[in-house]
Amino acid sequence: QVQFVESGGGLVQPGGSLRLSCAASGIIFRAYAMAWHRQAPGKQRELVAFITSDGGTNYADFVKGRFTISRDNAKKTLYLQMNSLKPEDTAVYYCNAGTHHPVFSSWGQGTQVTVSS
Repeated sequence: QVQFVESGGGLVQPGGSLRLSCAASGIIFRAYAMAWHRQAPGKQRELVAFITSDGGTNYADFVKGRFTISRDNAKKTLYLQMNSLKPEDTAVYYCNAGTHHPVFSSWGQGTQVTVSS
């Protein structure tokens, strides 16, 4: 059974930083590209960044230069380092396998990121 458990969110001031983690189970983690998505209130879920199985990365324009995606295959964990956070980054952040489109229909509970002064 596929399971994603996101953590690391919280309340941070504009310009601050957070590091999100996503622990995956039930999949051969190293074989999949992995991605972070986010959903703000009243908006559709959108892709933030993905990392391929061999470490190639791709970012949405609105996070380029501020966010860094990485993975630890031994720990089956995906990370998202978020710097220079803006109020518009406020959302629930989710992870899933895949690149532009999620591989699995099941999602974790997500982790809430709130950027506010």
